[in-house]
Amino acid sequence: MTELTQGDISAEIAELHAAYDARRAAGMPALDSAQVDFAPYRSSVLRHPTKNPKLVDPESIELASPAFGHRDVAAVEADLTVQHSGEPLGERMVVTGRVLDGDGRPVRHQLVEVWQANASGRYIHQRDQHPAPLDPNFTGAGRCITDDDGWYRFVTIKPGAYPWKNHVNAWRPAHIHFSLFGTDFTQRLVTQMYFPGDPLFPLDPIYQSIPDQAARDRLVATYDHDLSSPEWSLGYRWDIVLTGPKATWIEPEGSDA
Repeated sequence: MTELTQGDISAEIAELHAAYDARRAAGMPALDSAQVDFAPYRSSVLRHPTKNPKLVDPESIELASPAFGHRDVAAVEADLTVQHSGEPLGERMVVTGRVLDGDGRPVRHQLVEVWQANASGRYIHQRDQHPAPLDPNFTGAGRCITDDDGWYRFVTIKPGAYPWKNHVNAWRPAHIHFSLFGTDFTQRLVTQMYFPGDPLFPLDPIYQSIPDQAARDRLVATYDHDLSSPEWSLGYRWDIVLTGPKATWIEPEGSDA
């Protein structure tokens, strides 16, 4: 079977988006979540749930799940650039924002975790074997607790784009993975933050699996020059809204890109 090219994938994305736009014009409400059976995202077609969720007792799950104590999260864990003996390579930046509910109220004392590729677009993971250098001074993982006003803040390095095997010459836009926990482990939510103006946006079937442009835009951080520090770092702001019509898209379970 002939391998699919970027042109093939882009044509599929355009066709699906055109069909969505036609349904919207006919009065269908906006879809602000990803389509789990989005054909251009090849693995989601094979792995997305095809049956109704099965209800289970959350208390029994929590007995066997990891526990994260707020007092166990040290302030230094929010700075991904000081976790090793040397300086990591790449563009240093601050990423900050608020975690909010659907009514704009701060979500306080929320555990926020991040993980990302390094500046060359490579993860420290045995499955990531593409020929980009590892950075011995950058692990790419951190966490913090939101304050009383719902603010989180990380210091890190801007990640690079990286190839993946969805199709020939497939590249993921630069992004940071975010994980948020509620009061219990079973309330975990996972999403991704992107950077403004990335030329890979139109080509990426994961980003494009959200059919509504306004919903996709909510995944893109805003450059904030007031957050930038002279001679030291650039600043980005990204608020995460957990519920309501302006909610940030959350990844379905089983997504791994």
